[in-house]
Amino acid sequence: MTRPAVPGQEHAVPAACPTFSIVVPLYNEEEVIEQFHARLVPVMERLGAAWEVIYVNDGSRDRSLAILERLRAADPRIGIVNLSRNFGKEIALTAGLDHARGEAVVVTDVDLQDPPEVIPELVAGWREGYDVVFAQRRVREGETIVKRKTAELFYQLMQHLGGRVRIPPNTGDFRLMSRRSVDALLQLREHHRFMKGLFAWIGFPSKAVLYDRAPRAAGTTKWNYWKLWNLALEGITSFTVMPLKIATYLGLAVSVFALGFGGVIVVRTLVFGNPVPGYPSVMAVMLFLGGVQLMTLGVIGEYLGRVFNEVKGRPLYLVERFVPPEPMAAKREPAKAA
Repeated sequence: MTRPAVPGQEHAVPAACPTFSIVVPLYNEEEVIEQFHARLVPVMERLGAAWEVIYVNDGSRDRSLAILERLRAADPRIGIVNLSRNFGKEIALTAGLDHARGEAVVVTDVDLQDPPEVIPELVAGWREGYDVVFAQRRVREGETIVKRKTAELFYQLMQHLGGRVRIPPNTGDFRLMSRRSVDALLQLREHHRFMKGLFAWIGFPSKAVLYDRAPRAAGTTKWNYWKLWNLALEGITSFTVMPLKIATYLGLAVSVFALGFGGVIVVRTLVFGNPVPGYPSVMAVMLFLGGVQLMTLGVIGEYLGRVFNEVKGRPLYLVERFVPPEPMAAKREPAKAA
């Protein structure tokens, strides 16, 4: 399968492909990068195969890039994709997948809520023949009750609205993907990206691995409730036109109600005459109909805005600098004498 052209990698020198690639998007994570890499290295070395890690710096404004460059000087298995500005996590994740060359690609976050120690279980599922092995949260430490409940409601909503695309509940981006599933995913170049939905959309044999999600190791989350709300909108509008259908059904229901109400008024006028209508009831009807119209226009506008962004044909991201990794052969213990 032909892989899509990768911005910033057109003149990269081909190198031997490692067995594993780890893709880590990050934004302003200077407090935790070194701790994450220190935990990742022994986990990957125990797997006994060549590996690389692709850190995607999504326009960080702190010392994240400087820390990555220092780590890269000490460990050539590190690759750095430095984006020209902040494009958002979904785009940064795509940039990392574009530059990953492994036979199997692991996607994870740098905040250590998804422990690197779970990676061997993902690899075991891949070696069983599964193309996608996703980590499913058994426990969500470090999250408020409100966040857990809203996440639960969102997954339930997506199960009902997603149609043929089923997003596993309590599942984030933490997963392992085979080479062919990554290549299939990279054919999807839409700008409004909801990666959890895209992971599910490509299909391929999948397996869940249960794990306990840890609290954030350091720093603060970059996902406030407003950003989570916008991400939920991306997920809903990317994988279903149900909001448009709801607007249609709501308009139909209001029309039927208005027709029935008009009939009642005609009958009352013929029987009891034409009394002056009350001001409160008129205002209530006007405000109700105006609200329905504005809401319907808003739903249409959400979809129209996404079409507008897609037809402009802009690249998903721009790479300011790409430092390719240099995977080294895995160290193996010498054979013991008989």
